[in-house]
Amino acid sequence: MTEIKLSIGYEDYENGKKMDEALEELAGRPEAAELTDLIIGDWGGAYENSSELIVEALVRLKDRFPALKSLFIGDMGFEECEVSWIMQSNLNPLFGAFPDLTSLTVKGSTDLELGEIEHARLEELTIICGGLGSRVLASIAEAKLPALKKLELYIGIEDYGFDGTTEDVLAVAKPGLFPNLTYLGLKDSEIQDEIAEAIAESDILDRLDTLDLSEGTLSDAGAQALLDSAKVRALNVLDLHYHYMSADMTRRIQSELPNANVDERQEADVYNGEEYRSPMLTE
Repeated sequence: MTEIKLSIGYEDYENGKKMDEALEELAGRPEAAELTDLIIGDWGGAYENSSELIVEALVRLKDRFPALKSLFIGDMGFEECEVSWIMQSNLNPLFGAFPDLTSLTVKGSTDLELGEIEHARLEELTIICGGLGSRVLASIAEAKLPALKKLELYIGIEDYGFDGTTEDVLAVAKPGLFPNLTYLGLKDSEIQDEIAEAIAESDILDRLDTLDLSEGTLSDAGAQALLDSAKVRALNVLDLHYHYMSADMTRRIQSELPNANVDERQEADVYNGEEYRSPMLTE
């Protein structure tokens, strides 16, 4: 396996360096033919420049990367660009350009589009963001991904792009939609309780190894629904880390659901008698 990460630092960006040019340079190097994992980091001014030219360059140069199996677009920390500021684009052309791709990770959801998704070999799809739009959720809900084993979605909050409903989220978890799915992550959500309550009795759990509802605003209400579900008890892994369950409920989960990770318990902020809870990743 050969992995390469491309990033453009501030000084290079100020001096006119562009990511599409960096991809051209990489495509001309001997190791391009052996490259299996490509990580696109900060492409310079990602808060104002979208990934469109990167997608165009990857599609144009696809024959120079015949071994590519894993692609990550947007691997940058907050010191480079806050996740909610990362400007994405229409990534749909990548599905046709790289038929042997098995893993796609995207960070940032501003202007993100996936279109009509069809790919025979993709096994992992991860979207990391502070708010996932309903159009992207709808694309995934209609996707044809027969090989998909892992689906990890950061749902986020309304202030940073989530404009859907619980039904929109659960549409990506329809039983039978992805027949080989073993890991489902519907995480980092401000409606984590509603998601937990809705999925607790879903038949999709019968096929899963791991259910990931971590990093959101899960409280005792959602936790109770999980406790009451025989399907949840049968999972090998239940990831609930970073949550807002009470200490008592956390102890109950630990005692009754040994498959659960309940690390990083949070306390709600209280202002004028109102409680406020935030997912782990928003801005």
